[in-house]
Amino acid sequence: MSEDVVVQPRVVAPVELEEERAAEVALRPRRLDEFVGQRSVHEQVRILVDAAQQRGDALDHVLLYGPPGLGKTTLAQIIANEMGVNARLTSGPALEHQGMLASVLTSLDERDVFFIDEVHRLNRAVEEALYPAMEDLAFDFVAGKGAGAQTLRLTLNRFTVIAATTRAGALGGPLRDRFGVTFRLDYYDVDDLVAIARRSAHIMGVQLDDDGAELIASRSRGTPRITNRLLRRARDYAQVRADGRVTAEVATAALEVLGIDAGGLDEMDRRVLAVLTGALRGQPVGVQTIAVSVQEEPETIEDVVEPFLIRLGLVARTPRGRVATAGAYRHLGVPVPTGALGADEAQPDLFAR
Repeated sequence: MSEDVVVQPRVVAPVELEEERAAEVALRPRRLDEFVGQRSVHEQVRILVDAAQQRGDALDHVLLYGPPGLGKTTLAQIIANEMGVNARLTSGPALEHQGMLASVLTSLDERDVFFIDEVHRLNRAVEEALYPAMEDLAFDFVAGKGAGAQTLRLTLNRFTVIAATTRAGALGGPLRDRFGVTFRLDYYDVDDLVAIARRSAHIMGVQLDDDGAELIASRSRGTPRITNRLLRRARDYAQVRADGRVTAEVATAALEVLGIDAGGLDEMDRRVLAVLTGALRGQPVGVQTIAVSVQEEPETIEDVVEPFLIRLGLVARTPRGRVATAGAYRHLGVPVPTGALGADEAQPDLFAR
């Protein structure tokens, strides 16, 4: 299977998928000065890059973790650009055996960047072969079979592994310890997302006013990837149903078509809340049960849907499972049952910045 193929629960036309990817890549910043948000990470990366360049050395291995869509792949490419080297991009599932890893590592030039997305999904044998490569710049392989088999060692050029994961806790200790730098990317605030929306609109040639930018940013779940996606859909709506300018009114109408409400919740978010506030109301529910009920992968529920609902205070995790808070009932317009978490608290303002 090609590393570019992504299995999704819904069917997407190949041409549509490629167009979306191309549009997303075109909007990615290429230099560190263009990268908005993540200020602490931004400053540390600048220091690391400048120090490595002054020494003429490869950058230390970097681990990036955090929710999807926050710019881990983009940051890896920016680091390679700032270092003036090439970047080889792959993913954990794509490295199916040691031979594939050896092919990539031996093709790297001095100080090149090797980016591994979803590093927590590396094959165990591949992961163990990566240890000496990262630590000793060597790759060990077995030549021949049986009694005549010999272990040979290849010397590699100095290189930098930049790995990304949404599940840092799933990484084994030996692999995690080989990264000299670890950065957590967190959700973006609305002001940063507004700046991202304006930059993307400029690149796309879209007329976006201040109110439209802020409305899109406020419903983007703190995620730049979603900001850009909503901007593209608002652009389409403005082109067909309005005068081409994305105002707050146009953006609101476009998001209503997409099923995104004023709190930034989409159809899947509301389906998850409906499970927790429906027949199972008041009972802790496991993620597998939720996934079956809404016909979605458990990983998607845990990595994409659940963090956002928890951040809004609509869902709480307990030792026995997930439960809906009083805010979830209120958001869906359902009577709050006695004993619901937060029943005595004021209703959370999902419209606030």
